[in-house]
Amino acid sequence: MSSVKKTHNKSRKLNIPKIAIIGLGLIGCSWVKALKRARCVEHVAGFDRNIDSMEQALEVGLIDDYSLEITDVVRDADLVIISVPILAVGDVLQQIKNSISDSAVLTDVGSVKGNIAKAVTEVLGEDFDRFVLGHPIAGSERSGVAAADEKLFKNHKIILTPEKRTCERALDLVSDAWEITGGKVELMTVQHHDEVLASTSHLPHLLAYSLVDTLANDQENNDIFNYAAGGFRDFTRIASSSPIMWRDIFVGNKDEVLKALDLFTADLQKLREIVANEDKTQMMGTFTRAKAARDHFTKILARRAYVDSMTSQIVNYVAKPGGKLTGEFRVPGDKSISHRSIMLGSLAEGTTEVTGFLEGEDSLATLQTFRDMGVVIEGPHRGRVTVHGVGLHGLKMPPNSLYLGNSGTSMRLLSGLMAAQSFDVEMSGDESLTKRPMNRVADPLRLMGAVIESAENGRPPLRIKGGQPLKGIHYELPMASAQVKSCLILAGLYAEGETTVIEPAPTRDHTERMLKGFGYPIEVDGPKVTVRPGGKLTATAIDVPSDISSAAFFMVAASIAKDSDITLQHVGINPTRVGIINILRDMGANIEMFNQKEVGGEPVADLRIRSAQLKGIQIPEDQVPLAIDEFPAIFIAAACAEGTTVLTGAEELRVKESDRIQAMVDGLQILGVDAVGTEDGAIIKGFGSEGSFNGGEVESVDDHRIAMSFTIASLRANAPILVKDCANVATSFPGFVELASGCGINVTAETE
Repeated sequence: MSSVKKTHNKSRKLNIPKIAIIGLGLIGCSWVKALKRARCVEHVAGFDRNIDSMEQALEVGLIDDYSLEITDVVRDADLVIISVPILAVGDVLQQIKNSISDSAVLTDVGSVKGNIAKAVTEVLGEDFDRFVLGHPIAGSERSGVAAADEKLFKNHKIILTPEKRTCERALDLVSDAWEITGGKVELMTVQHHDEVLASTSHLPHLLAYSLVDTLANDQENNDIFNYAAGGFRDFTRIASSSPIMWRDIFVGNKDEVLKALDLFTADLQKLREIVANEDKTQMMGTFTRAKAARDHFTKILARRAYVDSMTSQIVNYVAKPGGKLTGEFRVPGDKSISHRSIMLGSLAEGTTEVTGFLEGEDSLATLQTFRDMGVVIEGPHRGRVTVHGVGLHGLKMPPNSLYLGNSGTSMRLLSGLMAAQSFDVEMSGDESLTKRPMNRVADPLRLMGAVIESAENGRPPLRIKGGQPLKGIHYELPMASAQVKSCLILAGLYAEGETTVIEPAPTRDHTERMLKGFGYPIEVDGPKVTVRPGGKLTATAIDVPSDISSAAFFMVAASIAKDSDITLQHVGINPTRVGIINILRDMGANIEMFNQKEVGGEPVADLRIRSAQLKGIQIPEDQVPLAIDEFPAIFIAAACAEGTTVLTGAEELRVKESDRIQAMVDGLQILGVDAVGTEDGAIIKGFGSEGSFNGGEVESVDDHRIAMSFTIASLRANAPILVKDCANVATSFPGFVELASGCGINVTAETE
């Protein structure tokens, strides 16, 4: 058990006839105050070595009585809370062991668990099963009865470390008593708790005490303290905590604190050498990794997970009818190219400058994985990223599992790279990613010699064994997939012999183009791509064009909304990505292309789109791979068309972030459109120029493209459309609502 959330049984009504609290400090008193406020305790008896503290607690109503004899306090108590310095817990247990009832539950609040677990065994016996080891992750520099705060634990983690002997009744009672304070109970092993807290709490306090003591003994300390800035104040704030408490903590958790201190000391020595050598790149590496980690921790502390979309708040879009699109604007950078710019820039020799980088969560997940593997990456800042490449063989073993959020592209492409490394690696993701199939990359990689383990049915997490020699293969893709093709190409950079991939239909070729841009020899002969080992990548400059997949929503929106006229600037028009333009033009869309040029090997252009009456078509199957990510938006266009639109050959849509065929058909039907799904596509009967979508409530099914597609449907709706659960849009299109509302779509984001 590393960390497991404790499920609270809301049907269980908490009622504790008598609580005994030993030690009237901040934590214990705050807990009792919260329990009294919740009216779930009938009587509280208190004991403290300081009689003034007991008198004060009685006066303010924290306790109902006290005694000078600790044994009197615990007698007949249903719950005994031991809130004393951790080294004193054993002595307390000795004093009360013969006075507690046979049903009494005991617990503590100390920040070290190993030595308390040992004291429980030594004093109460190996079979004592009613002691629940606990540690609330909350506190204040203030202490004592006067500082008690019933809201101290609200939205804070409460770690309980039950042992095998701990009875369920005791664990339930203590869990309930904490959850009623607003705390979030998690379960952890004793060992893991002490390891984690040694690094995250105990070591920072030790360093703060040491730094302040060092500077206080400095002959120039007057000037040091007179001119100390906010950073000094913030870092050393914790040095004002209770010296007695922290003395006991460092003694009680000595082994784990020393491990953490040794690790920090070694890294500090490395940093000293970096500074002494004026190694600016390595300095940036340390600082950028630290900043990224601190930003990550900040999100966690703000009740957000690794990426912003995984927020505790649910975001819904409210899209009201009507509106038209006008203006000239640029949508965010291409996600596929942003991913690859980081990957290949990291494997290159030299420094790669990237502009137009998509600062969406999927791309940021890729960026973070390479930071985790030792690559120094500056930014992103307003789309600019600087990647200090380490060469094809310069990646280092990451300290933990590579977390890829919602990004299937990251996982599939990285599988090819990771299969060729000398170290083991695990790749994981969010709930959505864990449902997506990975055997399509794992199986051909296994043919090359890779050793890959996965969850059931080939789904993430993926565990890839390092040090496996790869051999080139001749592989015919069973389906058109740029991700699988790119995965095998990247593995082929390291494989012995020639790796050839043959695709059944054209797919996006960003990997091939970018490899050429980095100077790596690669052969492209129609549907056949061949790569050999032994080359190198040389750093270059990359200008990421606007993402045609993001532009697609505005192409459709301007086409279906009357009197619309927009220009989308600097859109990538890679021939393997223009299916959306070709299909919309076949449907009668008014799309002009101008200012065509090539930037970094990728063709770009400005697109002018004006409203037009669309017609239903049989979508050519050769266009399907060229528009695979844009079909949710195309479904909206089909619903507004005159006549019927038929899509075939698109079974790939069923294994994207969601089953996009089913999700779109379900939503269209809710909005009054005659639409049915087929095994490999859909049949949509458009309502034409005089028709409209009905209002209604549709689900995004945790898919960003579904969310944005139903948002633009509001332009032709007769009532508001509520799109549920849209936080996921940040994975590919940060700022979508702001841009959409700015150009004429009546949409707002609301949280619940």
